[in-house]
Amino acid sequence: MATPICSISLLNVFLLLFSLEKGYAVEENEATKSYLHVVKVNSLLPTTACNHSSKVSNSLSLEVVHRRGPCIGIVNQEKGADAPSNMEILLRDQYRVDSIRARLSSRGMFPEKQATLPVQSGTSIGAGDYVVTVGLGTPKQEFTLIFDTGSDITWTQCEPCAKTCYKQKEPRLNPSKSTSYKNISCSSALCNLVASEASQNCSSSTCRYQVQYGDGSYSIGFFAAETLTLSSSNVFKNFLFGCGQQNNGLFGRAAGLLGLGRTKLALPSQTAKKYKKLFSYCLPASSSSEGYLSLGGQVSKSVKFTPLSADFDSTPFYGLDITGLSVGGRKLSLEESAFSAGTVIDSGTVITRLSPTAYSELSSAFQNLMTDYPSTSGYSIFDTCYDFSKYDTVRIPKVGVTFKGGVEMDIDVSGILYPVNGLKRVCLAFAGNDDDSDTSIFGNVQQRTYQVVYDGAKGRVGFAPGGCS
Repeated sequence: MATPICSISLLNVFLLLFSLEKGYAVEENEATKSYLHVVKVNSLLPTTACNHSSKVSNSLSLEVVHRRGPCIGIVNQEKGADAPSNMEILLRDQYRVDSIRARLSSRGMFPEKQATLPVQSGTSIGAGDYVVTVGLGTPKQEFTLIFDTGSDITWTQCEPCAKTCYKQKEPRLNPSKSTSYKNISCSSALCNLVASEASQNCSSSTCRYQVQYGDGSYSIGFFAAETLTLSSSNVFKNFLFGCGQQNNGLFGRAAGLLGLGRTKLALPSQTAKKYKKLFSYCLPASSSSEGYLSLGGQVSKSVKFTPLSADFDSTPFYGLDITGLSVGGRKLSLEESAFSAGTVIDSGTVITRLSPTAYSELSSAFQNLMTDYPSTSGYSIFDTCYDFSKYDTVRIPKVGVTFKGGVEMDIDVSGILYPVNGLKRVCLAFAGNDDDSDTSIFGNVQQRTYQVVYDGAKGRVGFAPGGCS
């Protein structure tokens, strides 16, 4: 165990002594500012109004919004009976985590373990939280799709919807009204691309796809080619996608999914000739704000890159190597074995999962700096929670993650705490795995406000702070 860090009531003294010990000429308040977030507690809660961003400004960028936030539009928000509770959100998140591990185990990467999944679930993973709008067909029709770095096939619901379809934001794609739509034949080599997604089927010589997700959602239909329009100057003919005829599940009002994984079927590979497998996004600080998804372009000098882990090269996932954690500016005493199972960075997983050894150290250090605030009972996957209902502002220790190559990432304050019951229960937004041999997952809450750059051609992922502003 690491040496316990002092309580937050003594933090100013500790940080001053720490600075003097290291030879830093730092005033006490400057040291405190370096390792603390001073937060207005109401800022931890989402608002009902959309805070519009001006970041999306070039032809390669798509606006990103949370599918349960006000920026998607009041009519299309998931609300009332359609809006999941925090308990349901975290339960679905665990299903996704279990599904990712099941896929990794099926490839022989790690020891196979029993995964507790819904009866309907298959080998793919649950859908994500953030959506973008793209065009499909000729003439173009716009669709709101969930974008997901852990999925490969892009699909949308189609007419005539032979079996079941759920309610979505826009009218469904009608292939009979598009002059560029083409079904893929069962005899085509392209049909083999969906064989890894599910069992390959044919219907009247037309190739079929089938994807099932860890939360019980699914889409089944025709594998086809269509014109994809990202902007007036970014149009891709013969884009391979799924034209869903039987779809059901927890997609909200989104029309389908945009796959940003690593296989040949995913968007980065299909558009590699133009974008060189380079894309980036910024997830906003809350569901009340906007972010962006950019494809191609120039990489800013402020982006610091860590290499993709070779351990995950044969998977659809982007694997990274975490080498250290810090709390309140102090590096935790952790052996390399705490991170030996590797890490997947994933836009669809909500909460970061760490090995039990790493999480225990993180939670303990965080609690030692939060003793001025009343703790409360845990909630779902969370066990470190506080009651902020009687406070206007709170002081939160900074949390940092270090990746291979010395890339240090200070988690934005919006990614450190997760309110589950207003201000009466606000929890540390990390969770522990069952075993140190389980793969860690770097979730979307911890990625908030950073520009996250995926450079598939050069085998690296990069981070830059202040990405949404």
